Amino acid sequence: MGVGLQPKTITVPLTDQPYPILIGADTLQGIGERLLGLGFQSGCKVLVVTNPEVDRHYGERCQSSLAAARFRVERLVLEAGEEQKTPASVACIHDAAFQQRLERGSLIVALGGGVVGDMAGFAAATWLRGIAVVQVPTTLLAMVDAAIGGKTGVNHPGGKNLIGAFHQPRLVLVDPTLLATLPEREFRAGMAEVIKYGVIGDTPLFSDLETAAQRDPSAGLASLAAVGPTLLQRLLERSAAAKARVVAADEREGGLRAILNYGHTLGHVVETLTGYGTYLHGEAVALGMLAAGEIARVMGLWGEGPRDRQRAVVAAAGLPLCWPRLDGEAVIACLQSDKKVRDGRVRFVLPTAIGAVEIRNDVSTATILEALEALPQL
Repeated sequence: MGVGLQPKTITVPLTDQPYPILIGADTLQGIGERLLGLGFQSGCKVLVVTNPEVDRHYGERCQSSLAAARFRVERLVLEAGEEQKTPASVACIHDAAFQQRLERGSLIVALGGGVVGDMAGFAAATWLRGIAVVQVPTTLLAMVDAAIGGKTGVNHPGGKNLIGAFHQPRLVLVDPTLLATLPEREFRAGMAEVIKYGVIGDTPLFSDLETAAQRDPSAGLASLAAVGPTLLQRLLERSAAAKARVVAADEREGGLRAILNYGHTLGHVVETLTGYGTYLHGEAVALGMLAAGEIARVMGLWGEGPRDRQRAVVAAAGLPLCWPRLDGEAVIACLQSDKKVRDGRVRFVLPTAIGAVEIRNDVSTATILEALEALPQL
């Protein structure tokens, strides 16, 4: 992490149950003591849910810290990948919870990326009508987005995250050293969510990204080494703070929180129509942001200048820039199945400037297709 970088705690200030996001190097090795500090009792049963790769690198470190604090710990290792994010995988977690006799005072720890976090969080929300969950994200995307805010769930063949629940964690523990084993493609995918925060409401964050991108337009944001520890800490802190503000203002996505879906509406279309796993979630979100930017240009909400600035930062992060060849009618049909549809109208989050967006439900089919045609094509 670099000399002088101290751990930072950011609070998600919910009225009913505020919780901390702890960001700092090597914090995983203190998770046991941290949970005791939150009021969990020694002897409490803990089920750690993870995937094989994460377990190989960090499973024992997590379990040892919990065991040292006298928690009764078991690990459940599930296969990785978006295609595993199904009700059947959640049933496996429920089976393990039953076998370990998890009680209402027990705890599930999600040690992994967004898929693990979503599944473990949903399992915790539904076991005994809700037990505690702690999120320990191991990917950049999960650190800045998926692990924060309490949205949990799994995919349905008809669409992404159609089955789920809101279930806030008791703690989000962000240890940047865990990114050392993250594949570069996964790191780049996480940068899409960081860019999102800059576009929707944090102009200084976008400026930081733009400065790094201009320093090296081909790879300034495309790897952990290129970003460096100081900028990484700042990106983690600002992204977490942005998410915390929006979640606190709109916990269950009744209004403002919808801005966090910037890039996701058409990004989910890409994931669904190309098959889960073809594009990583962050890659699809990047394409969705480019598409939303083009829709905004067609509608006259912003011009070519800010659109091109967004595209340049996406390019510097090594994210895809070309829209896949998808049938237009299939795109529109898929949009209609999105869970954010209201009265048959698709809600789009569209940029009006770098740092400002608005929610629109008046985007015509013709506008969508015109914008997608204007994007570079695969």
